Amino acid sequence: MAFDLSMPILVVDDYSTMIRIIRNLLKQLGFDNVDDASDGSAALAKMQVKKYGLVISDWNMEPMTGYDLLREVRASPELSKTPFIMITAESKTENVIAAKKAGVSNYIVKPFNAATLKTKMEAVFGPDE
Repeated sequence: MAFDLSMPILVVDDYSTMIRIIRNLLKQLGFDNVDDASDGSAALAKMQVKKYGLVISDWNMEPMTGYDLLREVRASPELSKTPFIMITAESKTENVIAAKKAGVSNYIVKPFNAATLKTKMEAVFGPDE
């Protein structure tokens, strides 16, 4: 696999059940080093302390959305290269375009499974060797 199974991953979602689901999907794929944050500002605070190999963030959160988090990450010289996958329940074209313009690495529409997550991650990091 082209990605490092030991890399730290940050899952950002304001819904604790969704964090648990994503954590379980990542575990199925072999990732154990997973932290979580309940919104964009909490995620940003964690990212300033620890270097993450990947951020998987929900779009709709309060007070700081995943989209705002993405824009902050891309604007920061220290964080701008961090791979970022956006998750949303809405597949609105304008959201996808906005996220792409803001520099998202990939995009997942809910609901999704481990195979979808793996495919999206491979698109970011490269396929299995």
